[in-house]
This record gives sequence, structure tokens and C-alpha cells, in this order.
Amino acid sequence: ENILFPLQNLKVEKEEAKRRTYEMAELVGLQEMLDRKPKELSGGQQQRVAIARALVKKPRVLLLDEPLSNLDARLRLQTREEIKRIQRETGITTVFVTHDQEEAMSISDEIVVMKDGVIQQMGEPQSVYDFPANLFVAKFLGNPQINVFEGEIKSKDIYIENMAIAKTKLPDQKVIIGIRPEGFNVDTEQKSKVMFDVNLVETIGRDTTLIIDMPGEEETLLDKKSFKAIVDASYRIKSGQTVHFTVKPEKMHLFNLDGELLK
Repeated sequence: ENILFPLQNLKVEKEEAKRRTYEMAELVGLQEMLDRKPKELSGGQQQRVAIARALVKKPRVLLLDEPLSNLDARLRLQTREEIKRIQRETGITTVFVTHDQEEAMSISDEIVVMKDGVIQQMGEPQSVYDFPANLFVAKFLGNPQINVFEGEIKSKDIYIENMAIAKTKLPDQKVIIGIRPEGFNVDTEQKSKVMFDVNLVETIGRDTTLIIDMPGEEETLLDKKSFKAIVDASYRIKSGQTVHFTVKPEKMHLFNLDGELLK
């Protein structure tokens, strides 16, 4: 009845309405549950009923406004996959509103990042992640979040404190440096002068996350007191170890002090 209701409002012929209702129920995997009451359905199943009810009208555009916000983590992932499958099978243009950047990255073909109702950037998810238009976008996408440092360009060298971490063609100026956690290479030959003492180590499968406190008394890190580097677990790095790094240029972004990308 939930799925059928919009068709009744549209005065769709009874047999046609019934056919489309069963078709939608099959699409969302609920054909065996059509005789159940809403209270007998799980949260994920109720969400699928809502999607079927919207799709049965054959809309040109489907708007889903935070459809997963009330589900637990397991159901969120399962329902997210279902929504993606249903969208591909129907081909209906779908606008999916969410504050969860992982949902946005995983489910969309095109992503729009907004702040205070203003579009900051739009494009393919991986492209927006790799080439953020400003500091807000860079910080919004990515988990763990991008590391943000106060820095300076002097004589074509990019400095964090007194360490030259990379080269640039930009003129001398103070900058904000963003480096993705996966943007650090471990220098096993220890030739790099970029080195830090590792505070904590978290190893999960093939990746190790290093949590590093910045040396010195100056507040070089913005937003927080430590930064994260994700490296291959095969390095077997331990807490308290001093590690030499190089920075991957494609994972580093330079912003002016207003947070706009420097090109």
C-alpha cells in the first residue's frame, strides 16, 4: 500500500498500478514482504520502501535528502550499495544530499561541495579529492582529514618550520600547506632532512597510521596538535622511532592565508 499510494493519487489504472508496484518491490528486493506492516520491517527495508514509493511515479529526477542518517553503520553501508545499484538499473538522475563525505565519495558520479549554501567545487569525486579548489574542500573530503600546516616559501623552497619539504615555482610568501596522510613516503635511506618522532602507531592490515607531534614550541599545525601519515605496514615502524620522510608532490596542496588554492 505504501508503494501503491502515489499511483492511486495519480489515478493510474488499477492493473497497471499493481504491475508497477510489484516491479518496484522486485527492484528493491522486497517482493517477499509486500504483506508486512511497516513496524515489521527493519530500518533498511523501510528506506527501500520509501525509495520504491518515489520511483514508482517514474520521476525524471529523484531527490534523496540524507536517507541513511538514521541507520546504524552496517545498514548504512548495505543501503548505500542498494541505492547505487537501483540508480544504475533505473538510470534516473538522483540528487543525494548528505553531510557524510564517505557517502558522497562512494555513491556519486558527480559531487558538489557546498558551504553556507554556496557551491565551492563540483566534479568527479576523485578529481575533487585530488585537486581541491580551496582549503574548505580539501579538509571536507578525506578520512583521515588532510594535514594542515603553517608554512612559507623562500627561494623556491617550501618550508615547514626550518625544514624544506619540497620545491615550487611560486614566489616567496607565507602559505598554508595541506598534505594528505597518504602523501608521505618513508625514506629508508634516511637522506631526507624531513624527519619526525613517531608518537603513536596504529596498524590495520596493510596500512600503518603514524600519529606525529610537531617538534618545537611554535604552533605550526593548524586545527590540531598532531598530524597523521599513512604508510605501508611492511616498514614495521614503532612508537618513539625517528622516521625520515619525503612528500609526494601530487598529495600536497598550497593555499594562501585566505584558504584559496595557489596555482
